Amino acid sequence: MTWDEYNLLFHKQQLNLVAFKRLMDCDEEVLRLVNSAIEAEREACAKLCDELVSDENTIEYANGAYRCSALIRSRGEA
Repeated sequence: MTWDEYNLLFHKQQLNLVAFKRLMDCDEEVLRLVNSAIEAEREACAKLCDELVSDENTIEYANGAYRCSALIRSRGEA
């Protein structure tokens, strides 16, 4: 996530600016841990879509589920 995304998340959750400043000043290891958790959740969601591809026998449905999993995974590349 970018700092702007973290900032929006803090505002959305109505957390105070002191907590946000602590995040901005936090150690890189903490940010790596947070981003790793985000990536793990993103991959878990994409795997659910992958399961739909293999469970459904219509081409249109499978293509949609495959596209969904690819889009979820690509969010981590931006």
